[in-house]
Amino acid sequence: MTREVRYGIIGAGTIAGFHAEAIKSVENARLTAVCDSDGERAAEFARARGIECHANLADFLARAPIDAVTIATPTGLHAEVAIPAARAGKHVLCEKPLDVTAEKAQAIIDACGKAGVLLVPVFQNRFGHGAVRIKRAIEAGRFGRLLQIGGRIKWYRSQEYYDSGAWRGTWALDGGGCLMNQSIHTVDLMLHFGGRPEQVFGYTATRTHTGLEVEDNACAVLRFRNGAIGVIESSTSCAPGFPARIEVSGERGTAALEGDAIVQWSFTDSEAGDEAILAGIGQTTLGSGASDPKAIGVEGHRLQIADMTRAILTGGKPAIDGAEARIPVELVCGIYESMKTGKPYVFKE
Repeated sequence: MTREVRYGIIGAGTIAGFHAEAIKSVENARLTAVCDSDGERAAEFARARGIECHANLADFLARAPIDAVTIATPTGLHAEVAIPAARAGKHVLCEKPLDVTAEKAQAIIDACGKAGVLLVPVFQNRFGHGAVRIKRAIEAGRFGRLLQIGGRIKWYRSQEYYDSGAWRGTWALDGGGCLMNQSIHTVDLMLHFGGRPEQVFGYTATRTHTGLEVEDNACAVLRFRNGAIGVIESSTSCAPGFPARIEVSGERGTAALEGDAIVQWSFTDSEAGDEAILAGIGQTTLGSGASDPKAIGVEGHRLQIADMTRAILTGGKPAIDGAEARIPVELVCGIYESMKTGKPYVFKE
């Protein structure tokens, strides 16, 4: 590939720096512009990277030299910027979650489909070595019938973290608390491994933080369409914070991840390659945001942006289809609905 994809970032907050660093590390990708409604913040971000800055979205989409955008705004603003970007013919990489409701997520999906542009949700944890190996083992039938899939996200966020941005911990812009913001990657991996959910029942609570509209603790049980059952434990109250853990159990074996590192790999029948996996138990490549959201590293974003760049330049498909991003949002919103009604939320599709 000799051409390049020119990227512009929408939103110049904390995660935008990870996007910028990742784009810089990808062959055939170049960061050319940034847009943020806070003009001073956009200008500061641009000066540090030698790129254009814009404070007006329409001007940015019309004038900036960009082929694709990465969306790094608060969650509740994703549709507001993703849909105009799609209509302007720009490919869209959107931070997690896709938006705060399944309906708004679907609106982004529909807009990108109508415009014929790629929509790639940022679920970089799927690119971790451990997640890739577990997914391959599932597809190869090594687990036999899947029985249980558990996700445990016992993270810690200080009161100062929530106080640092007026949008944090709000329904309108954060879309929820520990489930929607911090646990969405784990929820996505559980669905990636287990397939479509059938129903979910959950409890949520706000226990240790003040000024939040949303939960800082939650627990839910779910059933997958393939018959497997699962549990989600989510928190931003558990000091000092622990790596997210996913455990997949089937009738012929169990494997577990902490962060992106495999920490358990046990099957009734051994196969070639198991020794190498066991020798690497506990090795991580993506970092962990268990106690610090800035500690995730850029490798996951780099891998995903490299995949998107390849798809744009070759006319191929990205590894993660944008339509998949609605399901984890619906699952989390289903837990919130279940909490309100006292009944399981049943998926209609």
